[in-house]
Amino acid sequence: MTDTPNIDDDHFRDIDEDRLLSGGRLDHPPRILLLYGSLRDRSFSRLMTQEAARVLARFGAETKTYDPSGLPLPDDTDADHPKVQELRDLVAWSEGMVWCSPERHGAMTGIMKSQIDWIPLVLGAVRPTQGKTLAVMQVNGGSQSFNTVNQLRTLGRWMRLLTIPNQSSTPKAFLEFDDNDRMKPSPNYDRMVDVMEELVKFTLLTRGRSDYLVERYSERKETGEALIRRVNQTAI
Repeated sequence: MTDTPNIDDDHFRDIDEDRLLSGGRLDHPPRILLLYGSLRDRSFSRLMTQEAARVLARFGAETKTYDPSGLPLPDDTDADHPKVQELRDLVAWSEGMVWCSPERHGAMTGIMKSQIDWIPLVLGAVRPTQGKTLAVMQVNGGSQSFNTVNQLRTLGRWMRLLTIPNQSSTPKAFLEFDDNDRMKPSPNYDRMVDVMEELVKFTLLTRGRSDYLVERYSERKETGEALIRRVNQTAI
């Protein structure tokens, strides 16, 4: 049952359990980037990410939150725009991410999607999101929905992120925050805490070995130049 004549043995590797299970332990706190999808003065996706950042800090993570105000539409300017560079630098810094968007017309907002579209799948032969962790959340103006978190999961998979199993969808978000813009105690708050706890655990578990987790046979067969040409091709 091991007759595999199509495999190039020069590039085939047995699973290295020592490398997989004893990845180097990193001493710095987990680095988590938070993105939100609304520019309203009282943006509930922003308020939710602020609450999530507080919880992440309690779990020992270092957090940074990107402000999407001023970010141009994708392809409306060059990638050297300061807001684009700020976003890309934060993605490169991070070891995990939280994406939180309102649901608008049954989908994530354009503001959320624009941020993700400015994150490159590849820079040269480097994939800046590959192997990093991701948690997805949404806030709703009405009843609970899962359209947005499902879409964010699809994008996370496309960006080769390790999207954790748990997620948060908060219905009637305007009822969940007090006059000081702090989230009230509720099962929805508890679910958000659950998601952040799981994100930190998965980040700690994978960050020291993420390069090995996403190493693959097909890319070992390619030279670096051939890989760059393939992933950056503009036409089929």
